[in-house]
Parts: sequence; C-alpha cells; structure tokens
Amino acid sequence: MKIHTHDGQVRFNLLNFAFSKLLMKRTHIILLVLVAVAVTVIITMFGDFSTYETFATAAKEPGRQYHVIGYLEKSKAFEYNPQTDPNHCTFYVKDKAGNLNKVIFNGAKPTDIEKSEQIVMTGMMQGNEFHCSKIQMKCPSKYKNDQVVVGNAS
Repeated sequence: MKIHTHDGQVRFNLLNFAFSKLLMKRTHIILLVLVAVAVTVIITMFGDFSTYETFATAAKEPGRQYHVIGYLEKSKAFEYNPQTDPNHCTFYVKDKAGNLNKVIFNGAKPTDIEKSEQIVMTGMMQGNEFHCSKIQMKCPSKYKNDQVVVGNAS
C-alpha cells in the first residue's frame, strides 16, 4: 500500500507494519527462550522433585538411586558394632507398601533411630539389600527438627 506525502515521497506503510510485526515476534521468541532457560536452570539447581518409592520399585532398577520411606522394624535385629566397624550398620525397614527389607548404611548409627516415626532413605538396591547413603529421620515431636545422617560412599 502506497501513501503519497505532501513533499512527494512515497511511504510503504504495509511494509513498515509487517517489518515491525516481525521484530516484535522475534523479540517475543527470544524472551520465551530466555524464560525457558531460566526455569530449566532453577529446576536443575534447586529442584529435587523426586518422589518416595517402595523397595519393590527400587528392585526393578538396581543401579538407580531412590528415596524410600518407611519405618524401623523393631522386631528384627539392628546390627551395629562400633568396635568392629563404626561406619556400618544393618537394620530392617518396612516401606509404605508394607514390604520388609534389609537396609545397609555405611555410616555411624543414627542417633535415636529407634524413636523416629519415619525414616527416609536415599540409596539403591544391590541384590536383596537396600544400600543407603543418606538417612533422614522424622522425629515424633513437633519441637524437634528432622535429623539427617549422611554415610560414606560404598
């Protein structure tokens, strides 16, 4: 579309309009890409969106790390001998599905583990045993903070 001005110049308004729309679209695309990159960085750095799984799920993929939540089975033996090996304890946990499993933790016995309401373990299945590298205990008192115990890599 041509428009003649009073000094004889011809302006192409339609071309100017299309070019400005193209610039605006390009700007929008760049902004969307920047927002997507920022969200990805934030999720990668701060987001641990893992869910609690069961021993059965962890057994399906033995090399993969899982968070398993359960409670200490007090009727089974809790093995810890600081004189023999202060960084090794073995105990049994019943997960949220009711599956009982042997747990091996390569670290010192967590303080007051017998008193905890729930235990959140981070680790992986190796054979029929769950080897955990981190234990978080949910304490029964609302005035006590949850305790986190980190073991040695095995």
